[in-house]
Amino acid sequence: MRIIDVIDHTNVMDDEFTYREPQAGSGDWRFGSQVIVGESQAAVFVRGGEALDILRTGRHTLSTANLPILAGLIGMATSGRTPFTADLYFINLKDMPQIGWGTNPPIPLETPGKGMGAVLLSTHGTMSISMGDPMRFLKKFGVGKPVTRVGDIKTAIQTKLLGELTVLLMGSGVESVPAANGFLGDLEGAALAKLSEEFENEFGIRITSLDANPFRAQQASADELMNYVSLDNYERIKRLQIAETAAGNEGMAGGLAGAGLGLGIGQSMGATMNPGAAEAQQQQQMMQNMMMQQMMQMMNNQQQQPPAQAAPAATSAPQTREGIQGMIDSLDMRFANGEISEAAYNRLIEKWQQKLDNM
Repeated sequence: MRIIDVIDHTNVMDDEFTYREPQAGSGDWRFGSQVIVGESQAAVFVRGGEALDILRTGRHTLSTANLPILAGLIGMATSGRTPFTADLYFINLKDMPQIGWGTNPPIPLETPGKGMGAVLLSTHGTMSISMGDPMRFLKKFGVGKPVTRVGDIKTAIQTKLLGELTVLLMGSGVESVPAANGFLGDLEGAALAKLSEEFENEFGIRITSLDANPFRAQQASADELMNYVSLDNYERIKRLQIAETAAGNEGMAGGLAGAGLGLGIGQSMGATMNPGAAEAQQQQQMMQNMMMQQMMQMMNNQQQQPPAQAAPAATSAPQTREGIQGMIDSLDMRFANGEISEAAYNRLIEKWQQKLDNM
């Protein structure tokens, strides 16, 4: 047994959140040992995987007074110098600027009445964060690890940030890319405070600033948009896509619609020039109505078919493990909010999980 009498942690890396002493595992301590906590640091004792007492900046002689929870746990309120085993974690409280982030997967923006009715927004930028609740952060990310750095939790930060930005963007009521860029430019004050509050409540860290480049709008197929937009808007997009396909297909609704329109114009002119053609006009009108009914029936039949699988080669589909995991997290949130059916959720989760497993 080697008793630790004096301990500190001075060689703090720029991207370091937590650092365990000793690195190899639990150390042997006794009351009367000293812990030196530097500026912009906190130190927390952990025993049995449970975070206990926290020490702030300064030189601390360990005693039942400054480690009451630990002392009660190990039953050493009066036994002075009996050794005990515990981990000590040093937590870096310095601000961490210029942490990169990006929209992977992209953020959906519904644009009613415009084109497909939805676009995918992509951007990237940097943010600055600071430690708001050291104990919460340690419990969430640090316990059991020799060191925790920015790269170790970047996926969690990215997923949380995109989820919160999507909620804020949709709640703002913007319906165009310029308006969405205006939202980005105004992301300060109350909006940033709300974002920071959500991060601190879950991770124990605050977002002190957030910078982003203007959004770029990405086009996507209707089937791919199903991964992002509400079910109502997806069905509307599919109807629009069917109508556009029919209008451009001479062998289907396009030829029928053109024929119907031509018949209507010809009939009106014929009736004006030759009143004796009224009976023939009525017969032609009946034929036109039948043709238009057939066209609508064909379109309805296509609409009622189940949506096709999302195109695997879509350029905006995520290609990395982090991107696919973000897509799965997004689907979890949308299913929990009732935005997609259980059948659609299970089908999409199976598809993305298979891609993730194959990497």
